[in-house]
Amino acid sequence: MIHRIRAQTVIVALGLLSALSSGTVSAQEFQNKPVRIVTSESGGGNDLAARLVAQGLTAGLGRQVVVENRGGAGGSIAAELVAKAAPDGHTLLFYGSAIWLMPYLRDDIPYDPVRDFAPVTLAVQSPNILIVHPSLPVRTVRDLISVAKTRPGALNYGSGQTGSSTHLAAELFKTMAGVDITRIVYKGGGLVINDLISGELQLMFITAGSVARHLKSGKIRAIAITSARPSSLLPDLPTIAATGVPGYEAVSMLGLFVPAKTPPPLVYRLNQEIVRVLARPEIKERFFNTGVETVGSTPGEFAATIKSEMTRMGKVIKDAGIQAH
Repeated sequence: MIHRIRAQTVIVALGLLSALSSGTVSAQEFQNKPVRIVTSESGGGNDLAARLVAQGLTAGLGRQVVVENRGGAGGSIAAELVAKAAPDGHTLLFYGSAIWLMPYLRDDIPYDPVRDFAPVTLAVQSPNILIVHPSLPVRTVRDLISVAKTRPGALNYGSGQTGSSTHLAAELFKTMAGVDITRIVYKGGGLVINDLISGELQLMFITAGSVARHLKSGKIRAIAITSARPSSLLPDLPTIAATGVPGYEAVSMLGLFVPAKTPPPLVYRLNQEIVRVLARPEIKERFFNTGVETVGSTPGEFAATIKSEMTRMGKVIKDAGIQAH
């Protein structure tokens, strides 16, 4: 693997960001030019989140903030563009776990997630839901584990992009629950849901905002949520951790980064302004209505989350032999 994540580099980065987030840093003026937020293709969840943040950030910085869509290659195109941008606070990356997990999935990644970026904030997160076809005789996670263990390899789960949060949520479940379920690969999430409804699949992990109308129809059954604690998004659903797999957690996260050499005062200013936007009631409600919860962490907290996720999910990817193509 070309990109090796060195513990010493992570520790140094964490120390710097921790000092930054705990100290008082004077505001620094931005240049008289637009700020751009680079994210994935238009129309998706990343794009919506980026545009909501950009609208609020424009007023906070007193500069026009625009969204630039650069999809493809699992986020590598957007990440490389930002990694090579001028470290002046005017170019941000808004992306999810693909940015820090892609080096475990492919050998030809043109950036290093620790060396080339400075985390700004973990912006939003969304739990996944474990759903099953109603014909499957399970009501709880323990029921599912019992059925899966008596029928190894017989239960199929569907997932889209390799390395996505929903795919890795299933692989983490397989590992921690000790079950053998078979992955069926799809090009799009809509196709997966259709096949689950028709009974071609028995189960899947899917983001909270994607299946609300299907849950109400009774065509699929939700049995648990993948967050560590119960979520206000679906307050009636228990967690997987509490109902069969202690310690289980797998959520979809989106955060903002700047090029690594961006001056700490600019990182701090961006963090303050973005967190302020995410804390607005109307913004929180917009995200909540799409199945997403706002976070707004410090740079140091986000760096620690990335370190933890790289260690935890990197092992899952390696042990399962998962490779993106």
